[in-house]
Order: sequence, then structure tokens, then C-alpha cells
Amino acid sequence: MSGSSKLVSILVLHGPNLNLLGKREPGVYGSLPLQEIDSLLKQDADTLQAEVFCLQSNHEGILVDHIHAALGVHDGILINAGAYTHTSVAIRDAIAAVNIPTVEVHLSNIYRREEFRHHSYIAPVAIGQISGFGAESYRLGLQALVQHLRRI
Repeated sequence: MSGSSKLVSILVLHGPNLNLLGKREPGVYGSLPLQEIDSLLKQDADTLQAEVFCLQSNHEGILVDHIHAALGVHDGILINAGAYTHTSVAIRDAIAAVNIPTVEVHLSNIYRREEFRHHSYIAPVAIGQISGFGAESYRLGLQALVQHLRRI
């Protein structure tokens, strides 16, 4: 894909409770609703010559199924697994199994929060992690992922 102007396809996965963004603890997670974050990502994707396909689910198995289905369809995965970041070996194993370059993002800085949030099962199988910049974490993650994909 190096140097190519082909559209890069990115699966964007939002985990549990992210459907409540804008209403849920805005002091921690910001005031932008998820639909606005998805809209910003689609605008950024146009500039980056990429396509994004966004999905939110509160169900671990649905996220795993979409990771599996990404094989041969999407070039990269941008994921905010929410609380599953700290608990889901299944999501970690799915990412490892498909071996699609993945960037983990978080709205809040998980390392400045409760101790249980400091561990990520996803980080060891991701190419990178961005946290603490609110909605910008997603945008920075998308940019880094597309740049990575264009280099490989």
C-alpha cells in the first residue's frame, strides 16, 4: 500500500456506554455526542483519502464478530473498547487473530484514573494507543493509523 492513493478502509469500533457520550459524565468524557465524533472522523477520512465505517455496541460478542468480519475487508481498526479495554481477553484475542493494524483510543487519560483502568488488554496487540485528548484522541488515532498503513 506504500505511496498508494487507494482509499484506506478503517473500521471504527466504539464499545460500551459510548452511545451515551454528551450525557454521560461530560467532565470526564466531554460533551460531544458519538454521532458528532463519527462525523468528524468521516470528514477527516475524506482529507486522508480513507473511508471509515463506524459501529458502536454495548455487547462484547458483537465487537468480536465485527473484528473477525474486518479480515479482508478493512485495512485498519480504530477502537475505543471502553470498559472492555480492561476486561476483555476476547477482544484482545480477536485483534491478535485477524492481525489487522489497530490503534486503541480513549477519550480520557486512563492512566490518570482509577487503578483498574491502568491495564489494557488491547495495548499489547495494537500498533499504538492514544488517550486523554477527548474526541481528538479519535482524530489523532485515525491520522496515525492511516499514515502507518500508507507506509507498509
